[in-house]
Order: sequence, then structure tokens, then C-alpha cells
Amino acid sequence: MKLNKLALTAVLLATAGTTSLLTGCAATQIAISKHDLEVQTKMSDTIFLDPVADSKKTVFVQIRNTSDKPDFDIAADVKAAVSGKGYRIVGDPDHAQYILQANILQVGKVAPSVAQEAFGGYGAPLGGAFLGAAAAASFGSTHAAPIAGAALAGGLIELVANAAVKDVYYTAITDVQIKERQHSGVASHENSTHNLHQGNSGGTTVTYSEDTNYRTYQTRILSVANKVNLEFAEAAPPLRSGLVRVIAGSF
Repeated sequence: MKLNKLALTAVLLATAGTTSLLTGCAATQIAISKHDLEVQTKMSDTIFLDPVADSKKTVFVQIRNTSDKPDFDIAADVKAAVSGKGYRIVGDPDHAQYILQANILQVGKVAPSVAQEAFGGYGAPLGGAFLGAAAAASFGSTHAAPIAGAALAGGLIELVANAAVKDVYYTAITDVQIKERQHSGVASHENSTHNLHQGNSGGTTVTYSEDTNYRTYQTRILSVANKVNLEFAEAAPPLRSGLVRVIAGSF
């Protein structure tokens, strides 16, 4: 019986060693394949604006940031990028051909699976992962001491490898609305419905209707930065530049 226990222990320790080798190989692959910073930015919906004469290329810009990263500021860069396309930034929306509004909803680190998932369109609620939800793992136990020891050894090896090499994703999610003044003699009619919740017991429905001489377009922009052991200080500039480029690209 004692010999059988020793043999079982040896097999389990050898398995733990194999796990260490495989984990090390996986960590090395991540470190090599994601050594360079990769940034991608995409829109949920394309916006097509009608071309206008140069004299009408006026834009009122309003950028807000409701994320927990107040220093992630793109307002000045957006204005400069739009101006670089031949548009004039004005301070009065009543004298603008276009009204550009954007709100930065989320900026921060997310799990790889979350960053790779599809995202909703303008105004869609953010999932729990974007709001800081996290999962926790714990080690289990068995009645056989050698098995518990081997499992613990394998777990510690994996923990150390994961701590040294991390596949890190940072995202920035922004809602964008552009209003385009319509040609003389053309008007639109807008209807809107809002459901306001009052605790868990009820709510209120608010509706309004109005005539307007603007056409309204809405989209959501997702920017993703990925690199092994990526820090926010390195991710922020390319995330910001990608977001600015996409917003200005609508003009």
C-alpha cells in the first residue's frame, strides 16, 4: 500500500511538471505574439453626411466624458481634426450646419473575452464586465493528500506564470450623435419615448413630439488596445488618437 501511494505521488508530481512546461510555453507564445501594441477602432453604424458648399462647413462640437478617467480628454483633438478637413468650428449651435456630440462612456481594462465580443449600438447598456464585474477562483480539496499537493503545485505554477505574462486589453467606448441641418424647405418630425423607472415598483413613460430642421445620426465607437503586460499610460494615447480619427472621419 505504501509503495502504491509513492507511485501515485510520483505520477502526480510528474503531471504537475508537465503542466508547468505547457503553461510556460503558453506564456511564451503570448509574450511573443503580443509583444507589439495593437489598437483597433470601429463604429457600430456608418454615418453618411450630405456634401455642402464650403461656406456651410460649420460644426458645433460638444464632447463629454462620463467615464472614471476624466483625463481622457479628446475635445481639443476632435476640433483640430474636424478643422483639418476644411470645417469651421463655431460656438453657437444655431449657426452651425452640423452639431457633433459625443460622450465617452467607458475607459479601462477589460477581460480578453469581453473585448472580443460584439458591442451594442448607440445607447445600448454596457455589460457587467465593463462596469467592473470580476470573477474569483479558489482551490478545491480532496481526501488524498498527494493529490491535493500536486493540484496545489500545479495551481501555484499556473498562478506564477499568469502573474508574469498577462494578455491585457484596454477599451474606450463612446456614443456619438451628429445632427445635420436640412436644406431650406425640408423639415423632419421626431417622436421619442422614454421609460423612467421608479425603484422596483413602477415607472413613468414620457413621450414627446416635435418638428425639426435637423437630421439625426447616432453611432457607438469601440476602441481596443491589446499587448502583453500593457499599462494604461501606454494604451491611452493610441486609444485617444484612434477615437479622434474615427469621429472626424464622419466629415
